[in-house]
Amino acid sequence: MIYFRQPINAALSFIVTLLSVAGLFALLGGSFLFLVQIIIYAGAVLALLLFIIMFLNIKEENLPDEPYKTRWILLMSLLISPFAAYLILVVTRMDFQPLHLQDFGSIKAIGLHLYSHWVLAFEMISILLLIALIGVVILAKKEKGRD
Repeated sequence: MIYFRQPINAALSFIVTLLSVAGLFALLGGSFLFLVQIIIYAGAVLALLLFIIMFLNIKEENLPDEPYKTRWILLMSLLISPFAAYLILVVTRMDFQPLHLQDFGSIKAIGLHLYSHWVLAFEMISILLLIALIGVVILAKKEKGRD
């Protein structure tokens, strides 16, 4: 996703990432989380993101010039790889015990936990997304006014 220059291509590759996360939920047995990931995030949120990108109508000359982008990606990958290798080594040596969860990924368990412990965070995220959407529309209108 970070390698693409065009925002549309980056958003479309983000769909692949979200579908991969949905596949992990499916492998873990969380059918509700799997469906929510596909329907809400890969469907609705990405459709909104693509709509905003197309609404902004970003031209090629307005995109930032990034001559060293590939070098930065390679450098950061090299910096992160020892930590990733160490993390893989630690995880493979751990002694895992099976969890016998009856309600893992069920609608009732998620709803009770979300709306009893995380109500404030849930509402704050929705307000933050609304503010970001309004800001994008205002910025897009200002740019069109200059042309």
